[in-house]
Amino acid sequence: MQNVPESFIFVPNPFFMEVNDALVEHLCKLANLEFDETGMEEIKKDLEKMIGFVDKLNALDVSGVEPLLYMGEETDTLREDIFEPSISRADALKNAAKADKEYFRVPRVVKNPSA
Repeated sequence: MQNVPESFIFVPNPFFMEVNDALVEHLCKLANLEFDETGMEEIKKDLEKMIGFVDKLNALDVSGVEPLLYMGEETDTLREDIFEPSISRADALKNAAKADKEYFRVPRVVKNPSA
C-alpha cells in the first residue's frame, strides 16, 4: 500500500460480515434497485469498504467515553406550541380541483406492485 499509515491498513476480522452476491441481491430487492453485473460488483466493493470501516471503529477502545446526544454543546431550543386560528376547512377546500366535504381529492400516484 502506498503511503498509508499502519493504523489505516485493514486487517480482516474472522467475524467480518461476508458481502456476497446473495446479500447484494437481497439489499437491491429491499431498496427496489436494479444494477447490471458491473454495478453489482461496484456495490459489493462499496459495501465491503463500509463494513470494514465500521469494523475498524469497533476496534476502538471507547470505555469511559460518554455517548453524544448532540455534536456540539448547544441544544435545540423549542418554542411553545401555541394554538392560533387558521383558515377554515371550507375556505381551504373552495379552490381545490377536486374535494369532498372534508378532504382534498388527488389522483393516485403510487401504484400497487401486486396488482
